[in-house]
Amino acid sequence: MIAVLDREEVTLLALFAEGLPLDAIGRRLELSDRTVRRRMRSICDRLGLATPIQAVVWAARRGLV
Repeated sequence: MIAVLDREEVTLLALFAEGLPLDAIGRRLELSDRTVRRRMRSICDRLGLATPIQAVVWAARRGLV
């Protein structure tokens, strides 16, 4: 399975990898906290991962973040 992330999803993961809380990520991307959480869950579901940390590791191993 090949999972493709769009630019905004990669940006979201990169900000999360920097240690920013979800509300700060939302402010940076001009999204609500709820939207950030929903998009993070969507990324994890699509990648078949349980946590956002796993998604960041997945992206880092592929040189995305």
